[in-house]
Amino acid sequence: MTQYRLAPAWRGLTGVLAGGVLLSMPMIGQGQTDSAAVATVAAETVADTDTLATLVSFAKLRNELLLDIKALNKQIDAEPSEAEKTKLKQELDKLESDLRTTTRNLENIAAGVDISRLRAEKEEDFNFQKEIFALLKPALDEMKEMTSHVRQKSDLREKIAYYEERLPVIEKALSNISRLQEQSKDKSLKKSLNATAGIWRKQQAFMQSELQAARLELNKLEAAETSITEASQSYLKSFFQKRGLYLIEALLLVVAILLLSRLSYAAMERYIAGFRKKHRSFRVRLIELAHRIFTVILVILGPMIVFYLVEDWVLFSLGILLLLGIALTLRQTLPRYWHQVQLFLNIGSVREGERILMEGLPWLVERINIYCTFSNPVADISQRLPIADLVGLKSRPAKPDEPWFPCKKGDWVILSDGVRGKVIGISHELVQLVERGGAQLTYQTSDFVAKSPRNLATNFRIKESLGISYSLQKQSTTGILETLCHYIQQRAEQEGYGEQLLNLRVEFAQAGNSSLDLVVIADFKGELADLYNRLRRAIQRWCVDACTEYGWEIPFPQMTLHGAVARTELVEGRALIS
Repeated sequence: MTQYRLAPAWRGLTGVLAGGVLLSMPMIGQGQTDSAAVATVAAETVADTDTLATLVSFAKLRNELLLDIKALNKQIDAEPSEAEKTKLKQELDKLESDLRTTTRNLENIAAGVDISRLRAEKEEDFNFQKEIFALLKPALDEMKEMTSHVRQKSDLREKIAYYEERLPVIEKALSNISRLQEQSKDKSLKKSLNATAGIWRKQQAFMQSELQAARLELNKLEAAETSITEASQSYLKSFFQKRGLYLIEALLLVVAILLLSRLSYAAMERYIAGFRKKHRSFRVRLIELAHRIFTVILVILGPMIVFYLVEDWVLFSLGILLLLGIALTLRQTLPRYWHQVQLFLNIGSVREGERILMEGLPWLVERINIYCTFSNPVADISQRLPIADLVGLKSRPAKPDEPWFPCKKGDWVILSDGVRGKVIGISHELVQLVERGGAQLTYQTSDFVAKSPRNLATNFRIKESLGISYSLQKQSTTGILETLCHYIQQRAEQEGYGEQLLNLRVEFAQAGNSSLDLVVIADFKGELADLYNRLRRAIQRWCVDACTEYGWEIPFPQMTLHGAVARTELVEGRALIS
């Protein structure tokens, strides 16, 4: 709560209270509606009597101050002591300050408007900070005007509460002094009490007049009050009525600047060599960057120039506030913007034509601009990112034989979990497969890559095992291998797989527990990838047919039992059978 000081001889009292009654007849914001203005006029008419009474009290108080000042001057002239003169001069200064305040309040209430602007102020020395605030003052004043009504009501309520709290104290003090005067027999004491009572009565009169003025002002404000919605609508209406044309002119200038920027950019694309190249030179990039920066500066300063030429200092101040906000923002983000400038000029950590790893996938940096383009040449996918997202990332030169993706659309793959399917869709989020029979499987791209897909699209190899009897041991490493290879080659050609069979070998694998194991190694072209399992079954079938034709025995697993354990198990087996 605002503090108001009480002191003998009204020391500083009216000086501190001056601001509260400067606008006894307040200027309601320009956003007041016609109905509100009518209500205000009606309230002023009704309160004329109270206004006159307040003026009378102020005039009486002013005359009393003049008399006190005159008497104090005589006392100073007659006082022989310098110390007492100094003390009296201090009291005189306070009285003169109170007189100026009272006179100013009287003039303002009589005028019905704030005439403080008519008073000349002393020019001060140049101060940069003050000059900046002077530029911003119109906008700040506009904002203050929007809230002046509410703030004024709040100040008046505080003022009323302040005087209502202290007047009873003065009344009680005067009552006590009066009782003491009646009981006292000492003439000197009575004289001192009379002087003290006189001072307090003057303070009481002053505070009563201030309380009356504050109540009158508050009643006028409340009588002219409108709803928040009406006040805001009225203010906005008034604002755009006065400044709508200037705002339209500023907007048209911004549009014109953007059109000229677009036309100049098209001219640069046409007449500057290498401007449209996929990988542009540093000089071309620097020209484009300067063009963009110059465009941004003109877009910001253009409206400011319009507001300056039409001398609308409110809009001009708002523009300055906007520029200050931009400056403060740039102060915090300048290092990040510097990195973006380096990236734009293709001299940063990410460069065009290089390889970068993002989201677990490798990407080719195709183009760096305000929005950058990336692609995966094998997966045939691309994405666009703002240049700000590249800050903190790194790229490196790509080698010609480096892999980009395990497969492309249309390839057949086998995953580490045994799933085999045809790739029918690839994005940087998902990979979709379709199995033989039509079942579709969907994986997140990162999960798909993690399953180490085996791509069958180029060439693929099939290995199938065949076991023959130990009775064929002598031929198992020589003649049988050649015969079986020749037989499988013939069968593959007969069934239409000869042209796609790139390589065929039959080798001895190992001597197993019950058979001699051979392995058939067949390499096929990728065009038969969809028949992978069919080819596996076909090789097994051809091996069995060869064994049948040439009389090669295919043994089955056998178990031979020895010793007491075998006899015991045999007896138990017979018992179980029986």
